[in-house]
Parts: sequence; C-alpha cells; structure tokens
Amino acid sequence: MSVTKTFRHGQILRLVGDAHIASQEDLRRRLASEKLRVTQATLSRDIQELRLVKTQSGYRSTVALPEDAARLPQLTRALAEFLRDIRPAVNMLVLKTPPSGAQPLAAAVDGAKFPEVAGTIAGDDTVLIITPSKKSRESLQKKIEALVK
Repeated sequence: MSVTKTFRHGQILRLVGDAHIASQEDLRRRLASEKLRVTQATLSRDIQELRLVKTQSGYRSTVALPEDAARLPQLTRALAEFLRDIRPAVNMLVLKTPPSGAQPLAAAVDGAKFPEVAGTIAGDDTVLIITPSKKSRESLQKKIEALVK
C-alpha cells in the first residue's frame, strides 16, 4: 500500500499515543499489521521528523502541546497538524485537511469520544462529522475551536 508521509506520520503518532512501543522494530511491526510497510531507514527518519524520543515507557513526542492538550492529547496534536478549515453545515461539521490528512484526523476525533458525535466519515482531505442536532454541532464546534487556539 502506497501512502503519503503525512498519513504515515499520523499513524505513527496514533500508535505511539495508544500503546507502549519499546523499539523501532516494534513500531515497524505494528505499522505492517496495519498494511503500512516501511523500511528501517524511513522509520528512523520519521521518528526524527516527528521528534519522538525513546523513554522507559516507550516512544513519546517531545513537541509541547497547549494546556488543553492534557485532556485530549491525540486530538490536539492531530488538529494542530492536519486541520486547515472548519465549515459548519446544520448538524454537521466539515473539517478540511491537506491531502491524506483526513484519515488520521477522523481517527483522532473518534478516539476523543465526544458525546456530540454520531459518526465520522473521512475522505482524502475532508472529514465529515455528523451530530444529532444543530445544537450539538455548535457545542462540538466550540470544543474543537478551543483546542485549536
């Protein structure tokens, strides 16, 4: 499966945020289990570009996040990296991303488990978030915008 670097970086950040990854080989195997094949050299460059460090509890990001990030670190990181625009539409939010940015951003939104979210759909550069009502969409939009500031 051919993927862009942006998508691969999003998957690496998701894996590192979700589980204890003790080594590059462990990370490579987890990526391979998700049909993302990378060489050791590429993975090494990705780790350096993402500014990941190896700690006793596995790989972690060294990028400083805003204070709100303690509540939703993966979503905050994904929003900072991928979100380009938010467009409200009645009971839906349309999130625009660069090419290949929609999948990792949608995964982060799903992982945040907002009660307002009925579901998400991700294309290549667009995430559609469906909420039950206009009121719940407005509430979710305020939460997401607060994380971006």
